[in-house]
Parts: sequence; structure tokens; C-alpha cells
Amino acid sequence: MLPLFNKKMKKNILIIGGGGREHAIAIALKKSPDVGKLYAIPGNAGMSEICECHSNITAMKLDKIIDFIASHPDIYLTMVAPDDPLAAGLVDKLNAKGFRAFGPSQLAAEIESSKVFSKGFMARHNIPTARYEAFDNFDLALAYIKDHPLPLVIKADGLALGKGVSICNTLVEAEAALKNTMQDLAFGSAGRSVVIEEFLTGFEVSVLAFCDGETVVPMVSASDYKRAHNGDAGLNTGGMGTISPSPSYTNDMAKIAMETIFLPTVKEMKSEGREFKGVLYFGLIICDGVPKVIEYNARFGDPETQVILPRLKTDLLEVFDACIDGTLDKINLQWEDNATVCVCLASGGYPLNYNKGEEISIGNNLDKDITIYHAGTAIDKNGKLVTNGGRVLNVVATAENLVTARSIAYANISKVYFKNMHYRTDIGLNR
Repeated sequence: MLPLFNKKMKKNILIIGGGGREHAIAIALKKSPDVGKLYAIPGNAGMSEICECHSNITAMKLDKIIDFIASHPDIYLTMVAPDDPLAAGLVDKLNAKGFRAFGPSQLAAEIESSKVFSKGFMARHNIPTARYEAFDNFDLALAYIKDHPLPLVIKADGLALGKGVSICNTLVEAEAALKNTMQDLAFGSAGRSVVIEEFLTGFEVSVLAFCDGETVVPMVSASDYKRAHNGDAGLNTGGMGTISPSPSYTNDMAKIAMETIFLPTVKEMKSEGREFKGVLYFGLIICDGVPKVIEYNARFGDPETQVILPRLKTDLLEVFDACIDGTLDKINLQWEDNATVCVCLASGGYPLNYNKGEEISIGNNLDKDITIYHAGTAIDKNGKLVTNGGRVLNVVATAENLVTARSIAYANISKVYFKNMHYRTDIGLNR
């Protein structure tokens, strides 16, 4: 029999995931007076300071996660953060067992897990986006790119860790990207089908929103830096840094986006039997003042979360509960009037080949306005903090404006070291 929780009880939370996003979520939840113990599967070295981490279970071991929750009846809520377990239906499986979970259903998560679905959805409901065609046949796709003006954008249909997008300025680049995606399967089965889009000119902005199936409440805006190197050069990554707010995103643009994109998306997802509860990420491009959708994500973005949640004044657990219970319209979401800058410290060679197990040194003289979120970190057998992924640490600064936050962030990077540490030096510029 499942436990009954009352308002007086501290509520223990399980967080699924082990990156910088999950570390930021854990820190934000810990601020709630109603939150007790935090569990994490698998977690990371930074999360282990405030969570009981179970690194022997991965985020895609759905049955083991269910068994873990069943053996821990003190868990009030499971927060499913990464895209893969959402796409695999973890929230559905938890709900079927009577467990409380935050995140969209498998059907709703398809708005991210399939570019072909999401583009078709936007076309059906007149949600502004780039013109496109979808292909599961390489020869037909090749014929299409030869017959259409460049540049073109080629996207793998499925989940590809933010790396399955190629902007192609020449036919040679387009042919190579198509071969790499559809024939060489550089992104695995995610690339068996592709979406080919017109290239839109404008500036990009990320707007995450809480949803309860009916109500949609946007969070503060952010801008991210996807490419590996300065000046937006190099390969696409999961994100090399972010800022919040996005300096060029105006109130008028936000109003248009709400009316033409945010509200219609939530309304029409419900009309198609895909009621969306959780966090819906709108990747927008602003073309001559008009917002259009580049992509949807069905969860908190990474590293956008690391600059957004530090600005949240409202109790995050209250917001999670409202999304689940359909009472989001009763929540007055409040934000700090400040700015945040995140610089990702990555392993040399990321997003291609990189070493793990490099010892990390973090100085004890960090400025008070600095938070370091762990992403790819672990504790080795000798008890040392080491690298355990491509994106290793997120250095986040909070200040009264972006210029000051940027200065604080970069001033503190010199206090962090691991071998072959790589980061962009232009985060906070050119957005």
C-alpha cells in the first residue's frame, strides 16, 4: 500500500539524472521548507553533497528505478529530468504503479523525441516555424537538397543529445551531413529519418514554461551557446554556456509568442490526446520581431536551467505539485530582478573524443555570487574529484546585470583546473 503524505510531513524527492541541470534542480528544491531528503539516480559528485546518490542505477534502467521507489515508500515525488527516460515512458510507468511523478507522458514527450512529429504538429495547427520536408529515404532526401536553395538545416528525427543538427551552407556540406546522419548513423537510430528545413535568419532565445495540461506559465528567458568554440564556430554541443535574461527578447515579442506559440501548443497537444504536464522548452528564433519555433524540448534545458532556477523566488516544489495537480493557474510565479551567466567547462576534445578520470581542483576562495554546478563529475576509488563526461562543470554567476555577471563568472574560472579544460571566452557576448 502506498504511503499517505500530509502537509506537515517533509517530502522526500527522487531526481532522475546526473548532470548540471539536475544539480541545479536539486539545489532549487533544497530551498523549499517542505522538502526533506533528496535522492538522485544516478547523480554526480556535486549532487552527492546534498543528495543520496545511487550511481549504480542509470536513468534508462526503468525497472530498477521503479523497484527503487517501491523499496523507498518515503519518496513523495520523482522528478524525471532527462529526455531519454521521458521518451521511454518512465512517467507513465510510475503513474501506473501509483507513484507521483513530475514530467510529461511518453505521448507528450514525443514533441521532443521526434522532429518529424513536432514539425507535423506545428504544420497541422499553424504554429509558426520554418518550412520543411521529412524523409526516411536517403535518395529522396538527397534529391531534395539538390533542388532547393541553400543554406539548409538538416536535423536527425530522434534524440541526439543536442548534436543532431547541421547547418549546411554548400551542397557539399549538405550531402555530407545527410550521409553522416542517415547512412553512417552518426546519431544512431535517431538519424534514420530526417527533417530538412529552410534556414531562418534572426536571433535565438530559449523560453521554458511550466505546464499543467491547460495553463502555461513561461519562465524568464535565456540565450544559449551551442557551438564548441568562440564566435559560434565548431561542432554543435549540448551547450557551452547560457545567459538570462536574453537581452534582445522584448515584452512585445513575448506577448506574440504567448498568443501564437505557447498557448496554441498546449491547447492542441491536449486536443490530440497528448496533454502536456511538466516543463515545455520553446527554442525560438525571432525573425524581424516575429517569433518562430526552432524546436521543442519536453523538459528543463541544459544548461538553461542553471541560469533560470537561481532567479526563481517561488517554491519549486509548489510549482511541481501545481503542474501535476492541474492548479498552475493558482501559482504566482515570481523571479529575482537580476541576471545570470553560465560558462561550461568541458573536457578537451568535446563533443567528440575526450578523456575521463582527470583530477579536478576547485579553489575554496570562490566569490559569493558564484555557484558551481557539477555535470560530468565523479569521485574515484581514491576519493578524488575527477572528470566523468564531456561537459564537466558549470560556473554560474549572479549579479544585477549581465555585464557584471559575465565578469564575475570569468574571474572565477581561473580558480578551477583539470587537464585539457576547455571553455568559450565569449559567453555573454553577441546575443
